[in-house]
Amino acid sequence: MSQFRLARISLVLAAIGLNLAPALLGMSASAQAADAAPAVAAKPDTVRPEIFKLLDPAIIKTLMDAKNYPEVQSRIDQADAMPDKTPYETFVLNRLRVALGSISGNNAIAIPALEATIASGRLTKTEQGDFIQALANFHFNAKDYPKAIIWFTRYQQETGDTVKVRPYIIRAYYLSNDFAKAKTELLADLQAEEKAGKQPTIDELQLLANTGAKTKDPATFLIAMEQLVKFYPSDDYWSDLISRTQSKAGYAPRLDLDTLRLERAAVKTMAPDEYTGLAQLALTAGFPVEAKKTMDAGFAAGVLGSGANGAAQKKIRDQANKSAADDQKNIASGEASAAKAKDGIGLVNLGYAYVTMDQFDKGLDLIQKGIAKGVAKHPDDAMLRLGYSYAMAGRKDEAIKTLSAIQGNDGVGDLARFWILWLNRPAAAAPAAAPAAAPAAAPAAAAQ
Repeated sequence: MSQFRLARISLVLAAIGLNLAPALLGMSASAQAADAAPAVAAKPDTVRPEIFKLLDPAIIKTLMDAKNYPEVQSRIDQADAMPDKTPYETFVLNRLRVALGSISGNNAIAIPALEATIASGRLTKTEQGDFIQALANFHFNAKDYPKAIIWFTRYQQETGDTVKVRPYIIRAYYLSNDFAKAKTELLADLQAEEKAGKQPTIDELQLLANTGAKTKDPATFLIAMEQLVKFYPSDDYWSDLISRTQSKAGYAPRLDLDTLRLERAAVKTMAPDEYTGLAQLALTAGFPVEAKKTMDAGFAAGVLGSGANGAAQKKIRDQANKSAADDQKNIASGEASAAKAKDGIGLVNLGYAYVTMDQFDKGLDLIQKGIAKGVAKHPDDAMLRLGYSYAMAGRKDEAIKTLSAIQGNDGVGDLARFWILWLNRPAAAAPAAAPAAAPAAAPAAAAQ
């Protein structure tokens, strides 16, 4: 959360500065007359010569530059001790206290001086807003979040700018442990941004995810993670989103293989158990070429093949290599029986096997024929496989059209939506190669 810490010195000095010359206009003439008439009372909006000598801007600047803050404080105290100060002289002293407290990090000096300056009625409308924001800033950095909210809200009211400090108001709610209020405000902002076609910031999405976690609201957490994956994709966000989706109530474990396929497409490097898990599930489901590619990718990434599990991982790779070679030789022999079957799932599975071999046209045709014949059990699963097969083939529009039609609530609908997010990912996040990885050798039947 450090990125949300307001830049105290830069903000205050930019708004109110150390240049006291505007506040001390008119002092020069009074100072020149100091020797002749030292007892003359100060005129309105000027300061008396004896105060000017203490607060001469050139001297104060030199002291500030040298970080001689005790001497600056001493001069302020001496000037403040003079009797019968005018409101303007008090105003000048408070502005100097604000500058001193800001640059020296002394909130005890700066905060009451800011309050007094704001209440003086001597600031322009722009200055008033700057000083109010500076005061809110001090309270925020001092972790007095309730007061920060009060002053940030006043800034909104007096300036009419409801946007500039809103992120800090919401952050202050969060940091004061009012997670429910922060969540409500963030969800409202997210809805408004979506309606306006505006991209949310990564900070507000991360904060929304945190509020979801703090309030034990997994639905809100997943909303935030889905938006993070959409606009700011990273391996960590993808892995977290996929993992949390698998933990949702109602998620069907039969989709574990489909889920790992998505993760392999979305992240640069998976965990060792995810590579081996995907490979073993693919072998069991009858997709050995997919298993081989998965293990090859894990070894190429340096994730597999060493450590305590290295031998077991090599054994899985050897099994995948042997089964893949056999499948490539014999795959064509299964087409006739799949075509004769009453249920289309055989054609769907056979088609996907061809897709894993990068024979996309043939594979997609068989999957479509299988779906057209009818899949009695979990037909949405077949549509999901068709959708991400289109994605693997680089046929984005057809993939999105297919995936958009899937509405299942057991995880299949989530996976379809996530594949669409992956397909629509920002260009900078797109990998150079398709998720199918390096092409496998074409089977002999296809090469003829």
